[in-house]
Amino acid sequence: MEAEGVGRRLVELVADEAAVAGISGGQAYARATVDVPPARWRDALRAARDDAELACDFFDWLSAVDELDGGFDVVAHLWSTTHRHGLLVRTRVPREAAEVMSVVDVYPGAAWHERETYEMFGIGFAGHEPLRPLLLPPQFEGHPLRKEFVLASRVAKPWPGAKEPGESVAGGGRRAVRPPGVPAPGEWGPTPTPGGGGGTH
Repeated sequence: MEAEGVGRRLVELVADEAAVAGISGGQAYARATVDVPPARWRDALRAARDDAELACDFFDWLSAVDELDGGFDVVAHLWSTTHRHGLLVRTRVPREAAEVMSVVDVYPGAAWHERETYEMFGIGFAGHEPLRPLLLPPQFEGHPLRKEFVLASRVAKPWPGAKEPGESVAGGGRRAVRPPGVPAPGEWGPTPTPGGGGGTH
């Protein structure tokens, strides 16, 4: 089945007028994408697994994209080992209520990915309890893949090598430039979030 047909088939199965099919990539890398409302997230993944025409029996990965004021896109990539096609299923959750249903009962392999996405983006997965820490130390505060999160390591540790021929490791050639979003030294502390609230890191 071509990528367009894969997307259309899942939209038919979800039977929700808010579900929209599309294509990601092109030529040999084209993948069907289907955007579904958060309430149909688990139903969509179950339909992709159980439908004979889709037969997406392999769970590849799950992650998220921070769309700032738009919220978060939660994305799952599925694969059919029988029909040799892939499928990206996406849903968008609001920033102030970042939660979607867990799909561990549909694809047990999603457990690791849901835990990582919770840690890195702060997105909850209802029904996956407890969402235990996976990669970060217990004392870590914040969610490092949110776009408002300041990565202090960008300014705390200088680049060890010379940047231009003749420039010494000790520097002296150029003025240090901070990466985008990194505050000047002495400006650490609460940072504004896209919603207008404050956050600490």
